[in-house]
Amino acid sequence: MKYQLLGPLRVVDGAGPSYISAQKIETLLAALLVRSDHVVTADQLMNEIWADRLPRRATAGLHVYISDLRKFLGRLGHQDSPIVTRSSGYMLRLRSDEVDHRAFLDLTDLGRRYLREQRYEEACEAFDRGLALWRGPALGGIGDGPILRSFATWLTEARLDCIEMHTDARLRLGYHRELVGQLFALVQESPLRETFYRQLMLALYRADRRGDALKVYQTARSTLIDELGLEPCTSLQDVHRAILAADDRVLACSGA
Repeated sequence: MKYQLLGPLRVVDGAGPSYISAQKIETLLAALLVRSDHVVTADQLMNEIWADRLPRRATAGLHVYISDLRKFLGRLGHQDSPIVTRSSGYMLRLRSDEVDHRAFLDLTDLGRRYLREQRYEEACEAFDRGLALWRGPALGGIGDGPILRSFATWLTEARLDCIEMHTDARLRLGYHRELVGQLFALVQESPLRETFYRQLMLALYRADRRGDALKVYQTARSTLIDELGLEPCTSLQDVHRAILAADDRVLACSGA
């Protein structure tokens, strides 16, 4: 059985994907998966499900949702429920089941290692496989409790790191023209992430669009000053100076 969190939460078995239509039960499964093989206390689970709108019979309600979740997983082939009761709460045992975010992190680590070893084709392949696991925002945006919120934020950052490294590898392989459109979209989506500006400037410069590359720097600088009161980071300033001076030696070793 596979649990998939890189998009709307779903469980996949031999018959295909299954979804939980009840939002509170979906939130419960997500919280147990995020903390799989560790006990999640009843108080933590109730906070994820109800936040500050805790009903009078919340404990009884949690027991009902746990029972419903066990039945749902039982219908998918888990005769021996993976959810076990502990004195302080509940735990979901993964055993041989798979979770897609762990596969994504493994592929990201593999791509990072290939990138350090300057094996750029293999790095791109690993990053491609990892990013292909994403079907939308982590957990499909469900849950606003601390467990799910922090998990989604962490995974989103991991995805952006993967995209940054993937882009570096593709720039090394000469795909600068192909990357321009994607990088323009990325700086719009993450306007404070300076790496994407640096990569876009490099891609534009290598595509013989020096003027556009310099405009990107001005946009980045204005955004950072307006939003944070900060000048661009050193690496972004170095690329800017190198483009002004047409210093290909600096640009060739500027991180992409």
